[in-house]
Amino acid sequence: MSGRQPLVTEKLRAVLDTNVPVAAHLSVNPNSPAVELIERWRRGEFMQLYSDDTIAELEEKLTEKGIGSEAVEEYLSDLAKFGVHVKVGPEDIEPVIPADPDDDLIVACAVVGGATHCDLRPPLRGPGRGTQKGIEIVDGLAFLRRVRGEELTEGS
Repeated sequence: MSGRQPLVTEKLRAVLDTNVPVAAHLSVNPNSPAVELIERWRRGEFMQLYSDDTIAELEEKLTEKGIGSEAVEEYLSDLAKFGVHVKVGPEDIEPVIPADPDDDLIVACAVVGGATHCDLRPPLRGPGRGTQKGIEIVDGLAFLRRVRGEELTEGS
């Protein structure tokens, strides 16, 4: 993979699994963890990284789940305004998650974009569990706890 982009801030930098915005849009609970995480991102509490590949997957999943085109356009517009676009080339994508090759796109975006965290559901298991190329691999709830500033313990 190519080198990481230099970090220009101390803010957390994350690539979110498509399940987070999908869950936030489908939630009827305004206090759900997915809704809270997206709201914290919109308030600038962390930086969300995305690539052309992750946008394509996100748009597909949001539409597939029956989320209205207006809501999809609003989220993608917010991502373009407030997110960090990462240019990921085919040479940057390595097969690291055999069970879900789409997640390789998320990991590549995280690595090239200099992410501090990468949200995958479920998080990686086995050797290297918890990190991939120096990036903390967590699920959405664990990342939300990190954004809140809560102390994470083993297994949380």
